[in-house]
Amino acid sequence: MKTSDFDYYLPSELIAQTPIEPRDSSRLMLLNRADGSIQHKAFHDITQFLRRGDVLVMNNSRVIPARLFGKKVGTGASVEILLLRRLAANQTWQALVKPGKCLPAGSVVVLDNSDGPPVTAEIQSILDDGIRQVVFSEERPLNALGNIPLPPYIHAPLGDKERYQTVYANAPGSVAAPTAGLHFTAILLDELRAMGIEILETTLHIGLDTFRPVTVDDPTQHRIHSEYGIVTKYVAERVSLAKSEQRRVVCVGTTSVRLLEYAAGRSISAPLEPFSGWVDLLILPGYRFRLTDIMQTNFHLPKSTLLMMVSAFAGAELIKRAYAEAVAHKYRFYSFGDATLII
Repeated sequence: MKTSDFDYYLPSELIAQTPIEPRDSSRLMLLNRADGSIQHKAFHDITQFLRRGDVLVMNNSRVIPARLFGKKVGTGASVEILLLRRLAANQTWQALVKPGKCLPAGSVVVLDNSDGPPVTAEIQSILDDGIRQVVFSEERPLNALGNIPLPPYIHAPLGDKERYQTVYANAPGSVAAPTAGLHFTAILLDELRAMGIEILETTLHIGLDTFRPVTVDDPTQHRIHSEYGIVTKYVAERVSLAKSEQRRVVCVGTTSVRLLEYAAGRSISAPLEPFSGWVDLLILPGYRFRLTDIMQTNFHLPKSTLLMMVSAFAGAELIKRAYAEAVAHKYRFYSFGDATLII
């Protein structure tokens, strides 16, 4: 297995730059693992493929305003700071910075702020992979000065910041949205509940790996960065009951899959036990899924850990065929793009 096995051609015009309205009017490609068939639907047709007793597991993490801009003290050079992880001290974060070469340890940045006194960020140290440890002069910059960090392949401005949040996002902590859930509306969720589908919320705060491609030839050597996740006692009990009753667990997004599968691997006395902690599970073809019966997700970047995960779940050949067909049918790709449902 090589990283190049997960490459594919994607015309740049198919990378969605803006969200579609309404949310559930996006397209849905249905992939059937049993017979290899592919169907083309609208996302709101998902109700046709779920049934009473299914358990829908969602990631309720909310994107924080983690992108900050400023000027380097001494040179006036423009600087961008992308917050990744809050450390024990509230004013200290791990972050990515641009331009990295111009920001060694000891550098100080004055953040853009037209509404109040100056706020500074000092580069304390340089960690692995060029990550900086940054300490702010006060905690205010995140809430008052930050911007929602859109992925680097989205160049169009976002008019409504809530369109890069799921309608059920309520746990701040991510630097990128769990985009599989962007297709759901409050009305559609109510329809699913009325059908007898149980909807559960977990939390996995999305971090660095969203922005880092796999660069090694052997994907098993890729170092996946950890993300903080929570599975409550209630969710663990409901998922365990569903598995014992042979009801289907439907994961919304690769983040929900990664969290549940990681937690299940640590469980001893039940299919799933409560969990809180750091998740660093890399799912590659050959992985044996413990809990996930159905996966709903978007179309992912070439050579990404997310494409490798869906290939592990659906089979590499079906995914290659599906992605080729998506390109031929001009599906919209990535964060604001269309969806797949893998059953």
